[in-house]
Amino acid sequence: MELSLANIFLKIVSIVGLISALTLVTVYHLLPRAKISRIMIWYKRQKRGVAVNYVEHEGYRFCYFCRGEPGLQPSALILHGLAFNKDIWLNTIKFLPKDLHLVCLDMPGHGETTCLLRDSYAAVDQAKKIHQFVECIGLNQKPFHLVGTSMGGMIAGVYAAQYPSEVSGLSLLCPLGLRYPDDNNNAFKRLREQSIKSHDVFKLGLYHPSTKNMQLLKGYVADWRQQNAFLVKCFLDLSNPKSEYSLHDNMSNISAPTQVLWGKDDQLFPKDLPASALACLAMAKALTCRERRATQQLLRWKGYTRSAVSHR
Repeated sequence: MELSLANIFLKIVSIVGLISALTLVTVYHLLPRAKISRIMIWYKRQKRGVAVNYVEHEGYRFCYFCRGEPGLQPSALILHGLAFNKDIWLNTIKFLPKDLHLVCLDMPGHGETTCLLRDSYAAVDQAKKIHQFVECIGLNQKPFHLVGTSMGGMIAGVYAAQYPSEVSGLSLLCPLGLRYPDDNNNAFKRLREQSIKSHDVFKLGLYHPSTKNMQLLKGYVADWRQQNAFLVKCFLDLSNPKSEYSLHDNMSNISAPTQVLWGKDDQLFPKDLPASALACLAMAKALTCRERRATQQLLRWKGYTRSAVSHR
């Protein structure tokens, strides 16, 4: 009798488990992509222990999340790329030291930061906006480490050139804004050749374009469809002749220890840093051991494993 009851109990548990699994799969595929994306982001925020905050400067609202508190080591301000937001770093920060104070910002016009179509989104203008944010939260009370990828890398470099006393270290991950001997390597040119609405543009940014990751990216796309006018405006401002090479043109003014990296499997950016850019950074000092370790941990998830250069 006891054996029969045990068998019945196991069958019930199996059936319930199967129904639950089928329900999850059905919900995953039938719910609107944007809603799935928001659920996943909410869960990851809880898991990473980050707090979302807002700060205003003359009516302009910035949204960001942070983890940890300022300490003896420099804080890190991390900037995302075009069309994404601060939450794109949620998978990455799990590799960084728990005692490192992190600030991930929604770039101007992105995420929950104020979006104004009348504003300029050229690299220099975005750097000025970010400086307003840094002053609002007091991050520049002592020099901080600045990290940026793609568009964020371009703007981080411009920021470090404009406000050198505020930046203790600089990490640029596949940055836009450099001149290349071969114009076919120009990332802005390659992006122009693809539709800004296309999922293929986002897929290029994935090291492992799995179903789960693609679902998350499709959620971003769904959220941005209503703001496509801003994406086009931002891209055109960044890529106009006065802004397109802002990083390259400002490199000689960067004095912070600097690291520039590309991924060996990167499908959008060239693998080798141009000799002219290396020359501009020749005066930069090497990153400290701790900063280099933290950056390398950050890069593990993103697949930046080749063409990593520390400049002296």
